[in-house]
Amino acid sequence: MGIEIEVREKEIVCLLGANGAGKSTTLKSIMGLVDVRQGEIRVHDKPVVGLPPSKVVALGIALVPEGRHIFPDLTVAENLMMGAYTQRDKNWEKEDKEYVFSMFPRLKERLRQLGGTLSGGEQQMLAIGRALMSHARLLMMDEPSMGLAPIVREEIFRTILTINQGGTSILLVEQNALLALAVAHRGYVMENGRIVISGPTAELKANDEIAKAYLGRG
Repeated sequence: MGIEIEVREKEIVCLLGANGAGKSTTLKSIMGLVDVRQGEIRVHDKPVVGLPPSKVVALGIALVPEGRHIFPDLTVAENLMMGAYTQRDKNWEKEDKEYVFSMFPRLKERLRQLGGTLSGGEQQMLAIGRALMSHARLLMMDEPSMGLAPIVREEIFRTILTINQGGTSILLVEQNALLALAVAHRGYVMENGRIVISGPTAELKANDEIAKAYLGRG
């Protein structure tokens, strides 16, 4: 594997690549969901390889997984509280809940509704909201636009920008390269488990190889 990725404070970084390139595995490795055989992962200069996911979350990292994976038989309120299970400060918990509602007012309207009865867009909002409840400093998002109508997709990406402007760093895996490059500060392109191109998004958008492979140009 040839992966070297850095996400700085208050930055959006996108990770592009074809299906099977290793993007989702990279996010799961950071979360401690996949064993790391070599190399290191550091969060604020603290090594996290070998830590259980709960400890990684406690360090301020949260994952919005591909396919959302909300709890369909729990209410919206219960799903959100599942994201706050590592919190010990009740003031933070309350503030984070209000923060989520400011991002997604519809979730507040549907607090007693079962997660499985929400629309696809609302489930994506809930998945993001659940991750934010952990008081995340780095939010990793795996294919947040998947299966969403264009108008909902645009709303989700506006919210991603708002979350970042609030100070949260974001590592974004997204098949829609146009959307990803429109919001990210920097990006990496992965092929067969290794990084082949990286740089500021302006440079990536001007790269002929990326334009042909991901942007439909040329």
